[in-house]
Amino acid sequence: MKKICFYTVLLVFSFQTAGQELKKIAEYLIPEARQGVAVDQNYIYGIGTRQIAKYEKETGKYVQKWCENENGPILHLDSGVIVEDKLYCAHSNYPDIPMTSSVEIWDTRKLQHVGSHSFGIYRGSCTWIDRYRQCWWAVFAHYDKFQQRTGKNNRWTTLVQFNNEWQERQSWVFPDSLLNYFRPMSNSGGSWGRDGYLYCTGHDSAVVYVLKLPDAGSVLKWVDTLSLDNRGQGLAWDRTHKSRLYWINRIKETVGCSVLFK
Repeated sequence: MKKICFYTVLLVFSFQTAGQELKKIAEYLIPEARQGVAVDQNYIYGIGTRQIAKYEKETGKYVQKWCENENGPILHLDSGVIVEDKLYCAHSNYPDIPMTSSVEIWDTRKLQHVGSHSFGIYRGSCTWIDRYRQCWWAVFAHYDKFQQRTGKNNRWTTLVQFNNEWQERQSWVFPDSLLNYFRPMSNSGGSWGRDGYLYCTGHDSAVVYVLKLPDAGSVLKWVDTLSLDNRGQGLAWDRTHKSRLYWINRIKETVGCSVLFK
């Protein structure tokens, strides 16, 4: 069956808070993008629970897809990031308990699974990873809805900084005021901007939360909230273009691209 793709360029609306403005400039029909999105210079990668689909940035044309086998070991993919022709995806056994997590790796040229790094039972359920300032970053989530089973609510959600060998360096938690907006879920997507701020999403809210590392202590500082047409979890800054943020809308089955103005 021929794959039908939809691509439009839009300059139709914008939202602004605290001197920042996100303007949507493009939208792609990518129904596979149920969990997250990753981008490189020429392609968009829609990440689903057990599948990844590759589309052309310029035209929105479908290129290829990877799907896990029915009884395969990859259970629940989340957000991803592309580093040197490899797609790194957060992976967990969500919603099973005890929580286990790993990083799964694909060659972007052939969209073949080429590697894995297992955290095992660690700090929670890994929901996103990113590469920033020569370090790996990942969030391990906890959920209010699992508190009776785990003994932990979403206040246990943790951002962890790793070195190149995935050895933990530092970790931070989210402010209680922001965690209230995540409830009953948790932080589901995150990507470091070139401006040094961390842009995060909850599970369903149509906003992006802007945070930064604290000068002291262990609690991230929430500095801004930007409205966005996202109804999903993952998001990714395009490291090949200045100020372009990609995000997903699961209701519309689309991936959007917005430009950040300050």
